[in-house]
Amino acid sequence: MSKIKSLFLASSLAVATAVTTVAAGGAMTSAYAATAADLNTDASQALATLYKTNANAKAVSEKAVAVLVFPNIVKAGLVFGGAYGEGVLQKSGKATSYYNTVTGSWGLQAGAQSYGYVVFLMNDKAVKYLEDTHGWEIGVGPTVVVVDEGVAKNFSTSTLKDDAYAFIFDQQGLMAGVSIEGSKITQINR
Repeated sequence: MSKIKSLFLASSLAVATAVTTVAAGGAMTSAYAATAADLNTDASQALATLYKTNANAKAVSEKAVAVLVFPNIVKAGLVFGGAYGEGVLQKSGKATSYYNTVTGSWGLQAGAQSYGYVVFLMNDKAVKYLEDTHGWEIGVGPTVVVVDEGVAKNFSTSTLKDDAYAFIFDQQGLMAGVSIEGSKITQINR
């Protein structure tokens, strides 16, 4: 029994490593790296879609100092999994820098999905943290509130007090649920 279990775990790890490597910009995807122009266009389209479908996101955007937009994250896994995407930091509607987001996970999971997420940075402290560290692990540093259906029921822009608010949108695929907790956001050159 332990040989079968070890073989299953090794196979799962190999699949997850391959998926994560490809998703994180390994040799197989380097030809597909988005240009700055592509990221800017995709980010603008993603924000427009989010604002049309989520009034809370539009209201938060009007009070935000900066917006970090990841228009397309790809996640795949079989026990072990990974997710990768690239995005844009915008201030006053203009792109100022580019970032990627990488997440690793393990547990009961199988399948693939895509989604996007936007983080509204509400104060200069949060923006400075992102820029000074050239990255950020969600859950460490500035406080991020993920605005999901539960939070949205009692959400009011008049009481915004946290450093950042995240909205996950356009989820498609065969995996259930999305979490950005533990996502590592790193500045990239474009």
